[in-house]
Amino acid sequence: MMSFPTAGSSRRRLLPNALWSAALGVLFTTLAPAMARASELDLQLPTLDGGQRQLLFIGLGVCVMGMLFGLMMFNQVKAMPAHKSMLDVSNIIYETCKAYLLKQGQLLVVLEIFIGACIVYYFGFLQHMDAMRVLTILAFSVLGILGSYGVAWFGIRMNTFANSRTAFASLKGKPLQVYEIPLQAGMSIGVLLICVELLMMLAILLFVPAANAGACFLGFAIGESLGASALRIAGGIFTKIADIGSDLMKVVFKIKEDDPRNPGVIADCTGDNAGDSVGPTADGFETYGVTGVALISFIALAVMPDHKATFLVWIFVMRVLMILTSIVSYLGNAAFARSQNIGKDKMDFEAPLTSLVWVCSILSIA
Repeated sequence: MMSFPTAGSSRRRLLPNALWSAALGVLFTTLAPAMARASELDLQLPTLDGGQRQLLFIGLGVCVMGMLFGLMMFNQVKAMPAHKSMLDVSNIIYETCKAYLLKQGQLLVVLEIFIGACIVYYFGFLQHMDAMRVLTILAFSVLGILGSYGVAWFGIRMNTFANSRTAFASLKGKPLQVYEIPLQAGMSIGVLLICVELLMMLAILLFVPAANAGACFLGFAIGESLGASALRIAGGIFTKIADIGSDLMKVVFKIKEDDPRNPGVIADCTGDNAGDSVGPTADGFETYGVTGVALISFIALAVMPDHKATFLVWIFVMRVLMILTSIVSYLGNAAFARSQNIGKDKMDFEAPLTSLVWVCSILSIA
């Protein structure tokens, strides 16, 4: 943070701060007229050379590999054993979550119709854009919603699988699997989420003409933000209502909140999954995508023309490397944690999670 000179500033600090003030004044005077008119629709993405396009195509391959890794984790958790009664409860929770998501899907359709009408009015009638660009924004807004909605559905299915398997594994009295199964589920959701997002954005960069890329990114950001906000807010409301309903049953019938005789238990568990899985998963998808669009916008609007392509490719190479560092860190840390805790009756659950953060951070910096 800069501290501009005051009456008590020393001569040593005065000159640098004065230079900062002058430089910022010149910068804003020069860029303000252009910045006032610039938006994602004004993005002029640079032309990529053969080597840069090859790097991004490698990134597409890494995304596909990451999606396969997420699906492999999904199948591993799904194949784990669990007691039939646990599977039945898990399935009831999932079916209730599915009913919730289907209802949310209907809400998103209504919201998209409303937002679509706003997009047509603003960009078509007020901004006088041609019909093809308006349709591009609409199409990619639908794609953004489907992305948020799809990863949220995947997350809820993975979590309902992992919950029953973890509960069954805990009956053995060995803590290692109780640590491993939730982490597998989290890695599956997280890696798949990032890979789906990055795959869509790389596809826009590689296959959409540069003149239409801005409209694609803008529509995509609108759609995923709309989907995430609806799923996050509604999920939070749902979990609170379900929790209150279960608590009221506890008061009225004098039974515990998690007692199987409490008719609010399934609703409470569904609410917890909706609030802690659907919302955060869709929100993570939206956050990762919107920050990507912001970075692309900054590079396209603020970087010197000779360096735009280099910066743009560098940003996406860094995002691709996030997938690799995450998977490598997880596999290495999981192998070490297993070697340290296999067969033990007690373990510090926090230790391997903390070491995973350190390993991934150091590897990412390197």
